[in-house]
Amino acid sequence: MKVENLMSKELITLTMDAPLSKAKAVFESHKIHHLLVVDDEDLLAGVITDRDLYKHLSPTVGTSQETHRDITLLQKKLHQIMSRNLITVQAQCSLSAAVLLFYDNHISCLPVVDKNDKPIGIITWRDILKVLALQYRKKQTANS
Repeated sequence: MKVENLMSKELITLTMDAPLSKAKAVFESHKIHHLLVVDDEDLLAGVITDRDLYKHLSPTVGTSQETHRDITLLQKKLHQIMSRNLITVQAQCSLSAAVLLFYDNHISCLPVVDKNDKPIGIITWRDILKVLALQYRKKQTANS
């Protein structure tokens, strides 16, 4: 199986200069865990996870205890906290090779890029786990 068979193709991207408040809104409204960050030419520049975001925000953001500092933090730009040293794959990469990349590099997502580094998809460890779970369930059903 190839990565292209499993990757999410409906990408949600933000630019490097988007504020953290925009990323927070996207994470909350789309129920996702990874955002691809692109440069001015729509090339992959970084990745931000929901964990990265919440590590940089106060727990009082959006509550009645919100402070001026909390509001200021929400205006930080994505390029200030995004991961830049990315491990990427192309769509034709085998799922087995992708699994090794996840394991060897301790990552939770693999952006899928074309030959010019333009993002065309994303695959996460949850996608891999889903395939394994469905294969296991199929095997169990066959043995029943």
